[in-house]
Amino acid sequence: MRVSCLQENLAKGLSVVGRAVATRSTLPVLANVMLSTDNGRLKLSATDLEIGINCWVGAKVEEDGAITVPARSFIDLVNSLPPERIDMELIVRTQTLNLKCARYEANLKGIDAQEFPLIPSAEEGEGQITLQPDTFRRMIEQVVLAAATDESRPILTGVLAKFEEKRLTLAAADGFRLSVRTAELPTETEPASVIIPARALAELARISTDEEAITMVITPTRKQVLFHAPNVDLVSQLIEGNFPDYQQIIPRSCATRTLLNTNSFLRACKTANIFARDAANIVRIQIAPGGELAPGHVTIAATSAELGDNVGEIDASIEGDEIEIAFNVKYLIDVLSVMDSAQVVLETTTSSSPGVIKPVGDVDFVHVIMPMHVRSD
Repeated sequence: MRVSCLQENLAKGLSVVGRAVATRSTLPVLANVMLSTDNGRLKLSATDLEIGINCWVGAKVEEDGAITVPARSFIDLVNSLPPERIDMELIVRTQTLNLKCARYEANLKGIDAQEFPLIPSAEEGEGQITLQPDTFRRMIEQVVLAAATDESRPILTGVLAKFEEKRLTLAAADGFRLSVRTAELPTETEPASVIIPARALAELARISTDEEAITMVITPTRKQVLFHAPNVDLVSQLIEGNFPDYQQIIPRSCATRTLLNTNSFLRACKTANIFARDAANIVRIQIAPGGELAPGHVTIAATSAELGDNVGEIDASIEGDEIEIAFNVKYLIDVLSVMDSAQVVLETTTSSSPGVIKPVGDVDFVHVIMPMHVRSD
């Protein structure tokens, strides 16, 4: 193998595939990134057997071939080189990759590419679903935050993707909160429902661009999902099992409906978090409807036994009863940070019932947060 490419292009490609490299594995080759030639381009591949990423980089190919090299060392090396042309040559006999760039030269010992697991490509095929990249990326950002990180219930570490005609619904829940986002699809699709690891979707959002549509293919065995974006393929194992019926979690009515400015609410929560993070992240929210002369207001309070306390107040338009409810402030910050509307609605019923947060003017996004139980003073 003999190829040449620009340092910045190679560094960018490695930043795309680098997150799929296995950090802990009994297979040494999974700690490597594979370099191979593919139709006049350089193909970079990495996998931890759960997700795999292929990325193509523009290059001048003089001789075809393939090698895997230690990912961390290779990425650090390429990032440290000057923004010049990098010439790479594989010394087959010793499975060593020789790099030359400006006045630098290095030799990296690798592992034969034959030992690297095959990452399927998202080729043109049956059952392709076209997704708008900007919409899909925003959907991912609004939903993955609610997926569980604890592996004790694997099903909750995934995101339910449900396709119905021209609509896609993404839903995630970790037992404490639920996030559901729907969107129109450019084309009609066959009904399908799969559970995609939240980590895979987060990586897809990170590496996809606004330029072209993302295509998605579910393999016939329903074991894997393949995403194809410009110059990048991402392959992920699907999670097997039945996702909880999230529709049952969403309250159908409320006793109090509070309309708030998104930025004001977010700022108050971030301020309260300074005190709440030492006290199980608990914030107490007091919702008080206004009278004839005074507007309604919401008080957000946090108390830390060691640090002190904080009280913030913001104006709100309130319909319904007065209520005090406690939430995990981190969950509030997470959802308010991905709201696209200037105002949000907080719907509450009792201090022990779930709270619902929705953007004003958008029926496609709903977020449910379970309340926290606090002792009365």
